[in-house]
Amino acid sequence: MRILIYGINYFPELTGIGKYSGEMAEWLAAKGHDVRVVAAPPYYPAWKVDSGYSALKYRTEVLKGVKVMRCPVWVPQDPKPLTRLLHLMSFAIFSIPQLLRNGFWKPDLIFCIAPTLFCAPNALLFSRFTGAKSLLHIQDFEIDAMFGLGMIGAGKIFVRAAYGIESFLYRLFDRVSTISQSMCGRLEQKGVNKDDIILFPNWVDTRFLNPHADKKKYRDMWGFNDGDRVILYSGNLGKKQGLEILLEVARSLRHRSNYHFVVVGEGAHKQTLMDEAERSGVKNVHFHPLQSYEFLPDLLCMADIHLVLQKKGAADAVMPSKLTGILSVGGHAIITSEEDTEIGRLVLQNPGIAVLAPPENAAALETAIVACAEKTFRAGGPGYNVIARRYAEENLGMDSVLSKLESQCATLAGRHNAAHGTAL
Repeated sequence: MRILIYGINYFPELTGIGKYSGEMAEWLAAKGHDVRVVAAPPYYPAWKVDSGYSALKYRTEVLKGVKVMRCPVWVPQDPKPLTRLLHLMSFAIFSIPQLLRNGFWKPDLIFCIAPTLFCAPNALLFSRFTGAKSLLHIQDFEIDAMFGLGMIGAGKIFVRAAYGIESFLYRLFDRVSTISQSMCGRLEQKGVNKDDIILFPNWVDTRFLNPHADKKKYRDMWGFNDGDRVILYSGNLGKKQGLEILLEVARSLRHRSNYHFVVVGEGAHKQTLMDEAERSGVKNVHFHPLQSYEFLPDLLCMADIHLVLQKKGAADAVMPSKLTGILSVGGHAIITSEEDTEIGRLVLQNPGIAVLAPPENAAALETAIVACAEKTFRAGGPGYNVIARRYAEENLGMDSVLSKLESQCATLAGRHNAAHGTAL
């Protein structure tokens, strides 16, 4: 198959959507498919274009067998709701020439990734022009997230219009995929035919991310001993995570001298968090930059407890990708989420896989951390969460997830090629 992947984020970004898009493209290329990518230069989660790339120039490179066509993009230094929208819009506009360059290549499938939904009209027009089948993959419901988290204040007419346009665009694609059962249900609520919805969950390389990595590498590097309880938050440091609660809990637990909160990552909200920690005199929170992907197993295995933090109303709009890695290494996770969300149901249906705490409730989170820390400290056995590891192996393996996607894409492309009288 000839597959064009169209999305703003891509490898070498190490977190979030770019990581998954990169791994998917490389996996498909390794299976013999001709894969091209139209993307922005890497900038996430630091909101700064990586060294060696330019935000102002078009560029084509080949990465691990995939032809990647980069587009100019405006990257705000301090992303806020309006500047984020302009940022996403800039990619949608500047990516058009790269799309046109692929017109005569005649792909079988254009795989458009949201965010950003601004690219959806481009992808639909491209598919009509080339005869390619169109698949929209939704990692985040960005409109739900913006309105649900109060990122945009707007009147009822504007809100209705935004949701109306969103639903209209979804229904124009041949297929729409997303990463969880509850998000599939939300697509139905938005007017997408059930038969046109594909469950395409985020995956994890369970061979790479395993419980047997070097647990002492980062503990030694950052000065923690065996008696210390390390509570790790690793990933994007954005507003939607609600990380202020971490500082509140850390301040409340400062009397426990062996409790250390480690925050690893980059993001638009990082400096605000660091400034607040300094102002409030919190000494048991340690900030570190994003670490090299090759050492991710060591980083995750260092922690006694992993935090997956979200605000109320965000859990089903934004499924945290970090959770797959935590489960794969057998991490002991505390997740702040309501019980009736996808993550909440995951925890309730798989007792022992993680601990669920109500979102935006510092007292409940503190209680969960102390209980989990004492339990893991006293527990014998392998030292990792066997239930979490088993779930990852059986449900989240990369080959299993991507093989199913490949089959579904081949079905789409097969119908396309049959209509044109050619073989797959």
